[in-house]
Amino acid sequence: MAQQDDKHSEIVAKIDRVLRQNVTLGGLSVAISSTTNPKPYTFTAGYADVVKKTPTEDDHSFGIGSITKVFVTVITLQLIEAGRLHLSDTVKQHLQPHVYHDIDCAESATIEQLLSHRAGIDSWEEDPTWIVQGRGRDIRPAYIWQREHTLEYVRRPKMFAPVPGEYYYANTNYTLLGLIIEAVTQTTAESEIRRRILDPLKMDHTFLEGFEDAKNEHAPNRYHLATAQFREIAGVSPAFSQVGDELIDVTGSNLSVSWLAGGMISTTTDLLKFGRAMQQGILLKPASRMTMQSFEPTGRPGEAMGCGLFRKEMGDKCTWLGHSGGVLGFAAGLWWTDDCVVALLTNVGIVHSGGRSVVTSVLIDTEFLSLAGELARI
Repeated sequence: MAQQDDKHSEIVAKIDRVLRQNVTLGGLSVAISSTTNPKPYTFTAGYADVVKKTPTEDDHSFGIGSITKVFVTVITLQLIEAGRLHLSDTVKQHLQPHVYHDIDCAESATIEQLLSHRAGIDSWEEDPTWIVQGRGRDIRPAYIWQREHTLEYVRRPKMFAPVPGEYYYANTNYTLLGLIIEAVTQTTAESEIRRRILDPLKMDHTFLEGFEDAKNEHAPNRYHLATAQFREIAGVSPAFSQVGDELIDVTGSNLSVSWLAGGMISTTTDLLKFGRAMQQGILLKPASRMTMQSFEPTGRPGEAMGCGLFRKEMGDKCTWLGHSGGVLGFAAGLWWTDDCVVALLTNVGIVHSGGRSVVTSVLIDTEFLSLAGELARI
């Protein structure tokens, strides 16, 4: 037992050292789930407020970005299990023409194509005008975007997406899925997520920002990497202040613009509850889990995409399932294997900057995942 305790302490110290060595901007919160210990291991590094040097704490709330899409996928597949949707259903079958008009390839896109990012529809997140208005110079930080508003930016001949059937990651797909969920259930998508996932899993500090009341007021400041590329593509809003040479403080902004493509807020320990539920298959039937894991290559080495779920080779070529996220002011990762779940959240966003998130750096460039796996197996 003493030898096991020594091993445990050694791994914990190594993980803590890896995180602290890699957090150079903002803060990072990490949680690891073990198959042998019901209580998660938690770690923090860096600052919730970089000016006041306020440390990050493990109950801080962060934006989880596109991990939100995994929640949307679960709801969609549960509706398919209930016979209220089918993978072959098209957008046209569930939404009115005024919703999808003039969006190339939207009318005939199937549920399966939307889930797997193979619908051939442009992402509103890549539209040059939206970038300036949604995250850049012309952003209105406190403005709450309406659910369909982002679709206005892709009512034009498409500029980026390939033909339907080819992989192309697009936020528009999940905006449409959210609207389909609401059309089928005749209620809000966020209430369905809460009823079907958040409440059963007791995720008490998770919510959809701008559409639900905040569930945890313990929030860090929000920062974003303002590189030359970000300044050129997006521009910096006069509402945001400069912090040092690399960061802008975007506190006061909100994630309503992302809605179901990336607008949820959570803590690492809350997110672990969802990750464990996905790992253990308790939210979906076997056929739905197979659908999620119908992986096809994305074109990036070691990566494949299923329906709302990625498979990646990380950490000594070990295969992990999950999703990453990036929005204004935040970056995130939720990944699992058969015996380990990891959640990483930071209050420094990198989208449109050309930079690399500390979450990605820790997952890809360090021994963190290998150490997390060891810790989970003790």
